[in-house]
Amino acid sequence: MRVLIIIAPEKFRDEEFSVPAAALQKAGIGYDVASTRRGTCRGMLGATVNATLSLKEVDPKTYNGILIVGGGGAQSYLWDDDILCGLVKFIHRRGGAVAAICLAPVILARAGILTGKKATVFSTPVSLGEMKAGGAVLADKAVASDGRIVTANGPAAAAEFAGAFIRILSAAEQ
Repeated sequence: MRVLIIIAPEKFRDEEFSVPAAALQKAGIGYDVASTRRGTCRGMLGATVNATLSLKEVDPKTYNGILIVGGGGAQSYLWDDDILCGLVKFIHRRGGAVAAICLAPVILARAGILTGKKATVFSTPVSLGEMKAGGAVLADKAVASDGRIVTANGPAAAAEFAGAFIRILSAAEQ
């Protein structure tokens, strides 16, 4: 089993990457890290992560799920990325697990996969407007799961978010 973790090249939220990455590793689930470009990506709190793939190099057929990290960089670099939107749609259509945290659930809304689905997001006027425009049923909780989709509202929910994502991935394997 393998998942794709997406981070912004700058200003991703450090613990929204590190906590799920550690949980995946502990669960024996492999992952690749991709961004808008290959190379060193910098978190809001100073972490550096190497993106081994650019989004255009990703073969979505090789992944059982996709997890998109939030932070300010998600809005700046990922919200409008058509390649990422296509990856989300493809993995979702194939029955893969799709997860996004903090400001990243807006990408799922823009991809059209949240229509009628319970979801949460880091609350700003813009992010809430995007979620509503995408048809999401906003849940007032830290982590919301609906079918094969998991969303979370920020870094404090990273551990619960990671656990929910791993449960959905594991359920697909049974």
